[in-house]
Amino acid sequence: MNIGVDAAALGMSNAVTAFTGDVNSGYWNPAGLLKIEDHEAALMHASYFANIAQYDYAAYAKKIDDQSAWGISLIRFGVDDILNTTQLIDSEGNIDYNRISLFSTADYGLTFSYARKMKLEGFQYGVNAKVIRRVIGDFANSWGFGIDAGLQLDRNGWHFGLMLRDITTTYNVWAIDEDKYNQIKDAVEGQNQEMPESTEITLPKAQLGIAKKFEFHYDYTLLAAVNLNMQFAQTNDIISTSAVSIDPAVGFEFSYTDLVFLRAGVGNFQNVEQIDGTTKVNFQPNIGLGFKYKGIQVDYALTDLGDQSAALYSNIFSVKVDLSIFR
Repeated sequence: MNIGVDAAALGMSNAVTAFTGDVNSGYWNPAGLLKIEDHEAALMHASYFANIAQYDYAAYAKKIDDQSAWGISLIRFGVDDILNTTQLIDSEGNIDYNRISLFSTADYGLTFSYARKMKLEGFQYGVNAKVIRRVIGDFANSWGFGIDAGLQLDRNGWHFGLMLRDITTTYNVWAIDEDKYNQIKDAVEGQNQEMPESTEITLPKAQLGIAKKFEFHYDYTLLAAVNLNMQFAQTNDIISTSAVSIDPAVGFEFSYTDLVFLRAGVGNFQNVEQIDGTTKVNFQPNIGLGFKYKGIQVDYALTDLGDQSAALYSNIFSVKVDLSIFR
């Protein structure tokens, strides 16, 4: 749930909290769903770790009336066809490759979103209810639940946004197959001797954003956006204290007649300790490209350009459709 969705947003290094206003707002800031004109759908696919892991996303959102909107989205991140070699050696000590089986491990996030205008002019809010499902073959699985809340303000051409993730903490409860566990707990001496914990908690996070769009000669626009991504714990973020850690992100989108889009951004600033004990600031630069025609928008993003961070670069594609064009 931390990777992000929509190649357009990823191309801007996720600095979209303040101005997001389409079907993908259910992820970035549900308050933005109110900017949808009718109803929209979106799809995204990305491969990670040399195509070992697959990341997929689908979403739908619809305006209820002038005051409210709703949406639903599903995310899956999984690794499939993993070799299960726990039964490779039979009871007589012989290796039998026919005893190898395959399994998958995957995380699912199902989000229900609702947005509504506030009585204060320019203000709108949104909430998410998230259901988290995690599966590790037949070995273990979990269910979890969490809540997000978002706020946006549009005033004098400026856009402001606040997104609070996992405000109640997202709580996952694991069910572990004890028979499967007992088969592997003695595989390596001194390891896996105790049953893993059955609960997992995701702590709250916050994102504060500001953005403004500048117009040039009516045909050209430049959108500039800044995000402050905050965690309430000490991390490797470039600004880090015992109370809060802050990772800034900056994104730009250049548009021609709302038809062609060029994007760039930089974020994920991290203090990384080197082998010699010194500390180096790593960051993640992204670029993107998009085309929009008659309600259909196709976007591409290349993340971590130049391999400046610990993560490898990824090619990401997404499509967004204004479904009103089919009426």
